Amino acid sequence: MTDPVGNLLALLDIERLEHDLFRGQSPDEQTNQRVFGGQVIAQALVAAQRTVTPDRICHSLHAYFIRPGDPKVPIIYQVDHARDGGSFTTRRVVAIQHGKQIFNLAASFQVPEESWEHQHDMPDVPAPETLKGLRERRLDIVDEVPAHLRDEFTRERDIEMRDVGPLHLFHPEPASDVHQVWFRVARDVGDDPALHLCLLAYASDMSLLGTGNRPHGLTWFDPQLMQASLDHAIWFHAPVNFSDWHLYAMDSPFAGGGRSFNRGSVYDRSGKLVASVAQEGLMRRKKPKT
Repeated sequence: MTDPVGNLLALLDIERLEHDLFRGQSPDEQTNQRVFGGQVIAQALVAAQRTVTPDRICHSLHAYFIRPGDPKVPIIYQVDHARDGGSFTTRRVVAIQHGKQIFNLAASFQVPEESWEHQHDMPDVPAPETLKGLRERRLDIVDEVPAHLRDEFTRERDIEMRDVGPLHLFHPEPASDVHQVWFRVARDVGDDPALHLCLLAYASDMSLLGTGNRPHGLTWFDPQLMQASLDHAIWFHAPVNFSDWHLYAMDSPFAGGGRSFNRGSVYDRSGKLVASVAQEGLMRRKKPKT
């Protein structure tokens, strides 16, 4: 029996080569032409965390995708100790393949402290138990997929997702840029707080980029669409238990110039805002083949 979550945990357990040098692998999936952005974000965050004392928790990260990652070769993560202060620790991480940077990340860690608090309310949406999961929705339309791709299309995933207002994957209609998805890791993974932040970072790159497609009636499966993440930022506001459902409330206030800008707020089941996310992505028409 396959264990997608176990495979994900192994993916995040990157190998330490030297004091500040780490090596990460990619899943052995023949359909992927480039490394998933969430994987690189999460592995880079793991590398940074392993050079920081356990009493400091990541509160923000900012990253740029520079080149497409090659899933056939390992990724080397080099960590720079930018600062170790009294309350904050800063790390910079560069991801390298074939001798070139493919990604870089800056992350800040803080000793937890008490302060004034406020937040926006969580949107009022249907509970995740009332919604179809991604695999269920894909099984409904599997007959529209070529036979040799159906196993991959409907396989069990490491992150469970239930879309509040899904578009049809192959025949979408223009819709609001407001996009809401319940998500969580597909099984319990223990209580390591740093691991849960890394899992949320991994999953935060799912659905967000597609939010900018909704007003135009586009999905990933549209042959005219070229799309990729350009940058990614996360602010962690509170501890996360990603074994439980969280609401990813997203919108896309702008698209133009071949790019879309997308934002997300992550709430736990109780309505607490635990993270905010922002991303700009490439969004352009593919050039016709000559």
